[in-house]
Amino acid sequence: MQQDRPAHKDHADTDRLAMGRDFQRIRRFSEQLCEPLVIEDYGLQTVPEASPPKWHLAHVTWFYETFLLRPFLPDYPVFHPRFEYLFNSYYEQTGTGFWPRSERGLLSRPTVSEVYDYRHHVDDAMERLIATCPSDVWPKVQMRLGIGLNHEQQHQELLVTDIKRHFAHNPLRPAYRADLPVAPIASPAPLTWTQFDAELIELGAGPEGFAYDNERPCHRVFLEPFSIADRPVTNGEYLDFIADGGYRNSAFWLSDGWATIRREGWSCPLYWEGQADATPDDWRIMTLGGMRPLNPAEPVCHLSYYEADAFATWAGKRLPTEAEWERAASDRPIAGNFVDDAWLHPRPAEKTDGLRQLFGDVWEWTGSAYLPYPGYRAPAGALGEYNGKFMCNQMVLRGGSCATSRDHARLSYRNFFYPHERWQFKGFRLAETVQ
Repeated sequence: MQQDRPAHKDHADTDRLAMGRDFQRIRRFSEQLCEPLVIEDYGLQTVPEASPPKWHLAHVTWFYETFLLRPFLPDYPVFHPRFEYLFNSYYEQTGTGFWPRSERGLLSRPTVSEVYDYRHHVDDAMERLIATCPSDVWPKVQMRLGIGLNHEQQHQELLVTDIKRHFAHNPLRPAYRADLPVAPIASPAPLTWTQFDAELIELGAGPEGFAYDNERPCHRVFLEPFSIADRPVTNGEYLDFIADGGYRNSAFWLSDGWATIRREGWSCPLYWEGQADATPDDWRIMTLGGMRPLNPAEPVCHLSYYEADAFATWAGKRLPTEAEWERAASDRPIAGNFVDDAWLHPRPAEKTDGLRQLFGDVWEWTGSAYLPYPGYRAPAGALGEYNGKFMCNQMVLRGGSCATSRDHARLSYRNFFYPHERWQFKGFRLAETVQ
């Protein structure tokens, strides 16, 4: 007579099957994102911060090999002993060192074919690990696999934005995909506001479900009354800032921001082409679908924190804190324009009432520095380097973008970048304190 299986065993088996399916799906999507590329595209690195597609494909594979296969799969045969040096990004505690970030595009070898062979070698081994891992070890494997899958989804977004950065460097302005949909040229939806009363909120991720360590611990924050714009700032509104001399008036800028735009010669967002006195019809913008006319109704993007803050100062407003942003988004569904929708570009806001575009379209700069939450402790070991060691001199962004996977976005997600960086799909919405 067959005995009943313990309920926790059935639950563990279900989790294992689900994670196996997620692993296959996410690994497949990375390769699907590379299907429009030709072989010459895989090694491009036009700026230090944007890595070659070939490197991304190999690095996410290195992550599984380093943190899962080597420690947990007995007799795992390492694909190549030097890949642990070539495709480590910044993990010092692995003890292997890493190839300089700015020189990733100098590596003609391994070939693209060899990188795909590496991926398939690791995929086969990971499927064996997921299927055969002993039940007493599975919880630790499951935790690391969750990080690995989310890590690969982060690099899928980087694949998209880095390809755009590389293609924009080419005077031919090639399209990554010429078949991408295009929104009709339109005027922006009217800017409206939602007000929130003073209250004590809980900020951050709770104990259940996946979240990065920097989203925890959940803690209490008191908010004064504030209002937040119902949609992000648009291209059309940003054109008004440019036309009013926004890039020529130091009064709007933080000191570091003013020094940055003077040093870099910025006079408009990244990927815009036109003149400060041009009409909206004269501006063009580089997209993953090639060059297009600038659409005034689309959320402005590819902005530094400095530019977002300067616009807010010019407008007599400010950027929301991350606590204000999370409060505003807390009762909204995680729905919007994500990479799954295959626009790969921000879309105009719908002309409806209430808060819109909190998720997807553009990552939204907040006025909050990227710092640890009260009580935060970085995990021990190399995986503790994932987030904790970057908690200095960076700013928090929220909400996800048109290059983010829908099932990768969540309310508590804290993205972070240096204030001068622009190549991600970054925009912003305005806020103000209610007196």
